[in-house]
Amino acid sequence: MSKRDTGGEFDYDAVVVGVGGMGSAATHHLAARGVDVLGLERYDIPHAMGSSHGVTRIIRKAYHEHPDYVPLLDRAYELWDDLDAQHDRSLLHTHGSLALGRPDSETVTGAEAACRGHDVDYERLAAAQINERFSGFDLPDEFVGIYQPEGGFLWSEQCIVAQVNATHREGGTIRARERVTEWEATDESVRVVTDRDTYTAEKLVVAAGAWAPNVLPELAAVLQPQRQVLGWFQPAEPANFQPESMPVYIIERDADDLYYGFPQFHVPGVKVGKHYHFGEDAAPDEMAREPRSDDEAALREWLAAGLPTANGPPLSLSTCLYTNTPDKEFIIDHHPSHDNVVVACGFSGHGFKFASVVGEILADLAIDGETDHPIDRFAADRFSTHTS
Repeated sequence: MSKRDTGGEFDYDAVVVGVGGMGSAATHHLAARGVDVLGLERYDIPHAMGSSHGVTRIIRKAYHEHPDYVPLLDRAYELWDDLDAQHDRSLLHTHGSLALGRPDSETVTGAEAACRGHDVDYERLAAAQINERFSGFDLPDEFVGIYQPEGGFLWSEQCIVAQVNATHREGGTIRARERVTEWEATDESVRVVTDRDTYTAEKLVVAAGAWAPNVLPELAAVLQPQRQVLGWFQPAEPANFQPESMPVYIIERDADDLYYGFPQFHVPGVKVGKHYHFGEDAAPDEMAREPRSDDEAALREWLAAGLPTANGPPLSLSTCLYTNTPDKEFIIDHHPSHDNVVVACGFSGHGFKFASVVGEILADLAIDGETDHPIDRFAADRFSTHTS
């Protein structure tokens, strides 16, 4: 029962704007700590308009982006396991991950550095070893791979379902199909206006994905939504592309030419994406949602070269959204002007795997004003020349 129902000073203790990957985890962790929380989502739960759909998301400890992410990943795995135990469908599937490229590529050197720096078990494999062990691949001789057995994928939509169900079990409230139109904050409270109602609370958490630039104008200059396209293709040899016979992977073919992919899971076809795709900046309400022929051609370029028996007829193409920061790292912090407003945005195409621990961090920041998790690199003021 909300404070509104009991005549409290505020309607809720906390309001969360956006109930996708990050927001659903935030509502869960807040509710689990006894916070009277309201989550607001402009679309359905889950939905296919933002950044958390497409069935699967990679999770990996061989984190080439930076070794500092590994401690957060350790906690993310623990929390995904906890959530998995509460849900009726398996969320976390660990069949291994591969970081592929030439020996001096950032993807390979960074993944190996992350593993070495945090004593993460891994193997360094030559192309011939990869092609033999995972026979869907046909890598050129000069490529190598960092294989990490704990890598795998998350069932993304079901992760959101599980977080929302957990929120409900803990007494939280979620309202879908309700768009936030404005908000304001004082030192003591926040007021959130939607197209259906107005709510007051002590704290506000904004996890609005690609709509964050609209909800957080102070950060809009450093948040750029970008159109992304995913594809699923029929394999000629399906046995080579099942979870038990194919790891998730990221491959750096050349600088700024990265692809990623998954085994077949839940829906027909082998899934592939091109990281940052065509680099098309896009406003989420105006973006071309229907995939084009050049989107498919870009995905097939890698399949034809490196996964030839997965380069079959198309089964599905889907658009989604990245929200990039200038350094391609996250923003997880208090609002630049309001200590009682917490923001999580700019996940730059590699954030979903962290959603479980980001939810915990957002609850820490909202309730305690700080967190023990290492998030200094995600401070909003690192872009101080662009934010106000």
